[in-house]
Amino acid sequence: MRTLVLIPTYNERSTIEEVLRRARATDGSPDILVVDDGSPDGTADVVAKVGESIGGIDILRRTRKAGLGDAYRAGFRWGLDRGYEALVEMDADLSHDPSAIPQLTQLLDSNDLVIGSRYVPGGIVPQWGVHRRLISWAGNRYSSVLLGIEVRDLTSGFRAYRAEALRRIDLGSMRADGYGFQIEMAYLVSRNGGRVAETPICFTDRREGESKMSASIALEALVLVTKLGIGRTRIARAGRTLPVASGRGRAT
Repeated sequence: MRTLVLIPTYNERSTIEEVLRRARATDGSPDILVVDDGSPDGTADVVAKVGESIGGIDILRRTRKAGLGDAYRAGFRWGLDRGYEALVEMDADLSHDPSAIPQLTQLLDSNDLVIGSRYVPGGIVPQWGVHRRLISWAGNRYSSVLLGIEVRDLTSGFRAYRAEALRRIDLGSMRADGYGFQIEMAYLVSRNGGRVAETPICFTDRREGESKMSASIALEALVLVTKLGIGRTRIARAGRTLPVASGRGRAT
């Protein structure tokens, strides 16, 4: 499948070159689009320089920090307009191992969305303590139950979509960012009858800089999931068809 890797950036100068080179070196040498939200540290200039060196890299320069979800929506539109068949999401801080990209895209042969999961057998988060694992697990479990989706890691940002699945989603109607965006995307793929699978990954905490996680992002995700769950309940009470359950089986 003709693959585009989407990498949103904001002040990722210290790690972006390594991520780009390693991603381009994977099987199939996927093309890469970096969506940079006006990083003041010069991330976009590093991307441009690496692109001149190894090719296959484009950059979408934006003037302000508009959020993760907005960056991915812009990247999806860019990739769909250019005929890519598979679109991969990943972070720029080396928390996602670029060598796992083929693992995700190969499973798109029989799935519409493949999620790199920390919570299926084989998935690990070596640097997290029990408390942080419990909070993350509980949030994912709450979302899964409320939305009726059999997926263990709805908030994972390392994932691959079939282009056809993205075209069935009205990206313009979405407003969520952060973890809420990842949850909403999985829910919409499922609601449209798409097949969702999970494959184990190793998630490593970012080596440099600060985490993009914040209380406002966590609250946004909680409110979004609750609203979607309430809407789903109302549909059920009205006797209409509920969204198709996804996560049918875990790929390894």
